[in-house]
Amino acid sequence: MGSKRTLNIWVVTILSLSFLLIGLFLHLSVGSTIMNIHTIFNAIFQIDQSRETTIIQTLRLPRTILTVMVGAALAVAGALMQAITRNALASPEIFGVNAGASLAVASATLLFATLSPSMTVYAAFIGALLGGLTVYVFASGRKMTHVKLALAGTAIHLFFSSITQAIVILNERATDVLYWLVGSLNGKDWTHVQVASPWIIIGLAIAFLLSRSFSILSLGESMASSLGERVQLIRLIGGLLVIMLAGSSVAVVGPISFIGLIVPHITRKLVGLDYSRVIPISALLGATLLLYADILSHFIVYPYESPVGIVTALIGASFFLYLVRKERLIKQ
Repeated sequence: MGSKRTLNIWVVTILSLSFLLIGLFLHLSVGSTIMNIHTIFNAIFQIDQSRETTIIQTLRLPRTILTVMVGAALAVAGALMQAITRNALASPEIFGVNAGASLAVASATLLFATLSPSMTVYAAFIGALLGGLTVYVFASGRKMTHVKLALAGTAIHLFFSSITQAIVILNERATDVLYWLVGSLNGKDWTHVQVASPWIIIGLAIAFLLSRSFSILSLGESMASSLGERVQLIRLIGGLLVIMLAGSSVAVVGPISFIGLIVPHITRKLVGLDYSRVIPISALLGATLLLYADILSHFIVYPYESPVGIVTALIGASFFLYLVRKERLIKQ
């Protein structure tokens, strides 16, 4: 049985990497101009002054790298939330983290004439922390349950989103935020990669290192304590990692929904509940899913580009309804 499980994990890993590599090529090749693999390799490794090299180096390559990082970050953030809350409904968007980050960025955009990418990240962190803490306070009460967490998270998400939309509608200076609120990778360059990459890389690295602790925590507080884990400390670190990963992602691309909800579900179905496997495979699948979603976004109103958040919302909503239909929204 163990050898079969190990073989299954290797198959999942190899297939995930294969689809990711194919997605990387397709993502670099698709756009207003379709490019073949030879052109892409020349543009990356033999830099010249051609038009194709300029397009790849300044537009497509940073967007592809950012897509991979954000997809991995959102998926791992969702996996961590589901581990520390032991709630299959947990994800950054449902628990108010994304909505809080969006509200903070929209407010900062209104208050300051110019907002640098680095300041946007800090604003998103503050908003993500505010959203998460607000949900926690309202859900705790006498006894915290999965239903209370889900209801409080949904209510806070809708409340913060309504305020954000009001800010955008009532203030002309914030109208540019409206497109960003859908979740978009359009127009991203190396500046956005440089701003987001340190936070995402550090957050993913810490999540990988603490994966065993998150596995034990997902078994329950009593079990984790009996096995010597410092439950409250691990939960605190997990919460900070979620804010770091989701906040930095929202800051640069907007609140892309459902990646953090559906990818951990698929991952646990494929490789089991061990978070030393769930976290890296979630990162692979999250990056792959967002890559292909962004590719599809090019063809909705081709040759114009659509926000990738539209595609992920369609995929995620369908998957969410499937889970409800199968009554699988239960404790891990």
